[in-house]
Amino acid sequence: MIQVYTGTGKGKTTAAIGLAVRSLGAGRRIYIMQFMKGLAYSEQEVLRGFAPRLVLETTGKPFFIAAEGMLTPEERAAWGDDVVVFPPGKPPADYVAMIGDGFRQAAAAVKSGDYGLAVLDEVNVALFFGLLDRAPVERLLDEAPPDTELVLTGRNAPDWLLERADLVTDMREVRHYYAKGVEARRGIEN
Repeated sequence: MIQVYTGTGKGKTTAAIGLAVRSLGAGRRIYIMQFMKGLAYSEQEVLRGFAPRLVLETTGKPFFIAAEGMLTPEERAAWGDDVVVFPPGKPPADYVAMIGDGFRQAAAAVKSGDYGLAVLDEVNVALFFGLLDRAPVERLLDEAPPDTELVLTGRNAPDWLLERADLVTDMREVRHYYAKGVEARRGIEN
């Protein structure tokens, strides 16, 4: 089955990791590729301890990206040097290459048949920003072994992926303490 966790609400990665833990409990091997992320998140330390039954890889840079016009001047100032803004449709070539390399690595792992669950965390964001093209993702969906569950997470999942998925969860933000100025907290958001 193909599962998609998307939406503006918190919990997409957390839900995918919960499913990974459940799958580990059932004796499955797990593969997780985290796009748009480096090794800076608290869950990664624990997940890496499940080896060899869980393989965790990351591909991304330690900064946020945004297309011109996506951020208000206040938001852009608040991000400072931690954001790279690019012209719409023209993401940084080095980032595109990095995400493409990571996706090829993930696709090879999925197609190997070694994993009962494969999580492509934040792949929807990579698609949204044009860091990854639709064609290789669709090829992977076509070529994945039938006994490998695929989970694709991240905001802004494209319509074609939502149509293709067997399960879609849209996590909607009703209220978030970020709006009150509360920063990401270790062990909760990162």
